[in-house]
Amino acid sequence: MSDPAIREIFSKIAGEIIMSDNPGAEMKKWREKFNLTQVELAQIMGVSASVISDYESGRRKSPGARFIRKFVKSLVLKDMERGGIVLSGLRRILLGSDLLREAVLDMREFSIPISIARFCEAIEADLIVGHAFSATPLLGYTVVDSVKLVLDVPSYDYIKLYGATTQRAAIFTRVAYGRSPLVAVKSMQAGMGGLRPALVVLHGVKKVDELGLEIAKRENIPLAVSRIEGIDALIEKLRNIK
Repeated sequence: MSDPAIREIFSKIAGEIIMSDNPGAEMKKWREKFNLTQVELAQIMGVSASVISDYESGRRKSPGARFIRKFVKSLVLKDMERGGIVLSGLRRILLGSDLLREAVLDMREFSIPISIARFCEAIEADLIVGHAFSATPLLGYTVVDSVKLVLDVPSYDYIKLYGATTQRAAIFTRVAYGRSPLVAVKSMQAGMGGLRPALVVLHGVKKVDELGLEIAKRENIPLAVSRIEGIDALIEKLRNIK
């Protein structure tokens, strides 16, 4: 790993696992981000799948630093072998500002494209604007805390939310009405030459603000509202998408 950026990503992931109050859960989070099963990862590391399972479930005590380094190295090298899709997205987020990292709750690139219709079904979301785009493929998603994004993250960091591709879903959590996320997306377009997510999903909203709806319609942005209760439940559904 001669690339300084990849070495820094490696260090940040390892550091998050080591410093976590629940290293096993943190390991599971990163394994899923890199789209690897327990069996696949175990084969790369040269251990049994039960070892990975025991650490993730907490049946084994926290792994040592040497095991964590091997764990993270296996994730990184496998992704490089696949073309570095996950690393490309992480490079933007993990090496961005602290405020951006705090605002991004989850991010993933798909190995196989998934249509907007199927994606919405997986996260129990109703497509309320842009039904004509139902068959449009998505290559990933980014989940953000909309309050932190709008209030804290500088606008020049917004482009980093796209990860490896703009053909992704932007999922805004902690949404009351949906106006500010749509205004933010509109602002992103103005500042980034028309770039925009392929789908905007609002989570937590009961009734979408009329101005937000109008922005989505005028800008031709597919807009969906997820009915899932709780952010953790939403992220679990997202990570189960195959």
